[in-house]
Amino acid sequence: MRKIIFTLTAFIAMTTAYAQQTTGIDLSNLDRTAVPQNDFYQFACGGWMANNPLTPEYSRFGSFDKLALNNLEQVNGLIQEIAAKVQSDKGQGTKAGSIEQKIGDLYNLAMDTARRDREGIEAVKPSLAEIAAIQSREELSQVLGASMDYSLWAMYVDADAMNSSMNILNSYQSGFSLGEKEYYLDEDEHTVSIRTAYVAYVEKLFRLFGFEDAAERAQTVLRLETRLAKAAYSNVELRDPQMNYNKMTVEELQELVPQVNWKVYFKALNVELDSLSIGQIPHMQEAGRMLEDEPLEDLKTLFTWQTIEGAASYLTTEIYMTSFDFYGKVLSGREEPSPLWKRAVGIVNGTLGEAVGQMYVAKYFPEENKARMLALVHNLQKALGIRIENLAWMSRETKDKALEKLNAMTIKIGYPDTWRDYSALDINAADTYYANLQRAAKFEQAYSLSYLGKPVDKTKWYMTPQTVNAYYNPSSNEICFPAGILQYPFFDMSADDAFNYGAIGVVIGHEMTHGFDDQGCQFDKDGNMSNWWTAEDKAAFDARTKVMEEAFNKIEVAPGVHANGAFTLGENIADHGGLQVSFLAFTLNEKAKPKKERLKTCDGFTPQQRFFLAYANVWAGNIRPEEILNRTKSDPHSLGRWRVNGALPQINAWYKAWKVTSQSPLYVKPKERVSIW
Repeated sequence: MRKIIFTLTAFIAMTTAYAQQTTGIDLSNLDRTAVPQNDFYQFACGGWMANNPLTPEYSRFGSFDKLALNNLEQVNGLIQEIAAKVQSDKGQGTKAGSIEQKIGDLYNLAMDTARRDREGIEAVKPSLAEIAAIQSREELSQVLGASMDYSLWAMYVDADAMNSSMNILNSYQSGFSLGEKEYYLDEDEHTVSIRTAYVAYVEKLFRLFGFEDAAERAQTVLRLETRLAKAAYSNVELRDPQMNYNKMTVEELQELVPQVNWKVYFKALNVELDSLSIGQIPHMQEAGRMLEDEPLEDLKTLFTWQTIEGAASYLTTEIYMTSFDFYGKVLSGREEPSPLWKRAVGIVNGTLGEAVGQMYVAKYFPEENKARMLALVHNLQKALGIRIENLAWMSRETKDKALEKLNAMTIKIGYPDTWRDYSALDINAADTYYANLQRAAKFEQAYSLSYLGKPVDKTKWYMTPQTVNAYYNPSSNEICFPAGILQYPFFDMSADDAFNYGAIGVVIGHEMTHGFDDQGCQFDKDGNMSNWWTAEDKAAFDARTKVMEEAFNKIEVAPGVHANGAFTLGENIADHGGLQVSFLAFTLNEKAKPKKERLKTCDGFTPQQRFFLAYANVWAGNIRPEEILNRTKSDPHSLGRWRVNGALPQINAWYKAWKVTSQSPLYVKPKERVSIW
């Protein structure tokens, strides 16, 4: 295993290879009327916000979304060229079963709303007939295992948390369409209004599918979903890896949830297994009790609801808009749906993502970007190692384990070394759009289940190359940065190091720190859930993360509504660590350069100030009031404004760079600031 050597000369002084560089800071993003010490987010991002107002399509639009839109347009150009050729060939010139045929036919099917309006709900009727034909409870184990349309829980394959080299089947709570249990249980005015609108939506969709007793069915759906939601874990509880890992044999599961014939269920699911992990036991037990004590017709109503709602986006314009009116307008405050071409590209991306990604990187991802990213990651790794070495609160024993984990971290940049095989996926333009997507869902399920009981594939990617995001995977101890995010405002080959360390550098540090946040710290260097801490060090760590939790609990995101510090803790820790680690890496990188090559004040800002401006610009964005409330319930990331104004006041270097005094409304006393990694 490669040993990290903590010397300044080990840092790669990157700017010398790129002599003619800009600051990367777009001065039009700034709001010069704002005082940076009083509201840094407004100062750094106010111009961007004014120049990028929300359009009716969006509930939130920020730097991430702007880059994602650019990527979407690039991908659309690639797909449209293929789709036009496939359509003009009419099957004569494009080889059946080729990637081009599948991409072209799927895109053209997605774009053909006139055909879907003509076909109506015909494509869903066979699924509805199968539900209607259920005559006894004894059939439920079979139909739940076989169905792609409805469920009371989800099953997926992933690495065994206690044996990360092998895959295992896992369950996850499901069965309630609103997703967050609070939507069913909270009694504040806003949540009650959402529940009322949800019942109206369920009723309307049932009517559009021809059910005369739609009102009664809507009440049944709400009652059963509320029952499942009550037994479900909260978002905070779902963040506890120990609480959500419950490995057992199939026989033990049969004793735990006797209402399901699990041998029949797994046979219908087409898997053979001896053991699995039940993620949320109370929810699974409640689902079992429901199968036993709820009227069979009510259960069939819930299954019918899940089927028609799952199909709603792929049928007629009227049905699609009914779904949008609730999820888009009521929940998020959007005024209009995304244009059809965006939805079509999204479907192709979601179904044939790596095939599209292979075309994307060939055209839009230069290899020199990867080389510079590797240098950045190398420096960030060393900086995090230095910070670990210098922790006064951590013992030598735990430091050694932390450094081992950091050393063992796998780095993935740009795109996978091998591409996924889609040859078994059947896309047929003669079939309905919905039928093709059902086959795609079955293909995806079979792909996931094919890993069951096999060694974990360490080369597998969990995002497509065109994705504007990044991730840390604790079970494989890896960080991944797809090509899609390696563009402005995150990464700019023509920009200086102050910009790139402040933007993509913090993102790199963020993902690295996830390996040591309140969840990641429970996994060792090999990705196994095991304790590598001394008791004293873990207690000290928990006390320090509690400061972060309480700091964000105090933030009022809307009148009378506060951020959820426990729910967002992991992401807030990662932001904090990313800032600390990247600023140190930037500082050491500058010191490693010859003095004449070090960055100077430019555009009126020092290199250190530009670092923090670049970071803030990553989170520039506008958001609707409805979406603020929605994300506060559902998103483990803090809102963009608070990833700046909530995070930077915990960073000592920010105070020095911007001469922030105790007179600032953002000021936090030094002894009260978060100090972790």
